[in-house]
Parts: sequence; structure tokens; C-alpha cells
Amino acid sequence: MLDSFFGNKKIDKSDKGSFIKWIPLTTIEQLEVVKNQSENKPVAIFKHSTRCGISSMVIKRFENNFDEELKDLKVYYLDLLSYRDISNEISAQFQVTHQSPQLLVIKKGAVVVHASHYDISKVDLKKI
Repeated sequence: MLDSFFGNKKIDKSDKGSFIKWIPLTTIEQLEVVKNQSENKPVAIFKHSTRCGISSMVIKRFENNFDEELKDLKVYYLDLLSYRDISNEISAQFQVTHQSPQLLVIKKGAVVVHASHYDISKVDLKKI
């Protein structure tokens, strides 16, 4: 009871009603999968730093703004603290400077939109 009163209750992401089906990005080889998937439909990569307050706020906004219309969009989640080498490879392969947090949208194997920090909330995924 005290945990609930003081706000220490952990909330599962599924309780929030988000339509995002996060796909963990944990290997460099998955970048080829991303490129291949993007041939038919756009694919997103969300780069997140679990120790950054701004990154935490931005990912919450992203989840809250992700509605049912986008439920089929593949969204890869990259934990930057655990997989910085993958972030470096993303920068090299897609020619986009590393930022955190950062959203990249890949279409036909190339980045068509990228944004970082609070600009992520300005990306209209429905128009891509």
C-alpha cells in the first residue's frame, strides 16, 4: 500500500495502452534486417539513453503519441548504454550523426527522416 501511495509502483508498458511493439536492437546484423524490411514499409529506430532525463521524457512522449493507426509500424529500440557499437554502426551506414535520444525512419534502405531530443515529437510518422 505504501508503494502505491508514494508512487513507487512499477508500471508495465502494456498498462499504458501504447500501441508500440518495441523490437530490441541488440546486434549489428539486425541493421540488414531493418534495411530489408524498409523496402516495403518504413521502419523506425529509437535510440535511447536510460540514464538521461531528457531521453526518458522524450520516449514517454513518443509512446503517448503513438496511436492505433501506427500499430503496424516496426519500431526498433536501441539501448545506447548497452549497445553503443550499434549506434556507431547506424551513424556509419546511414550517414546520420549520433544523437541521444534520436529517432530515425528508414525507407527503401535509407534514412528519410531523423530527429533528436524534443524534435522527435514533431515527426509525423503517419505522413511517411
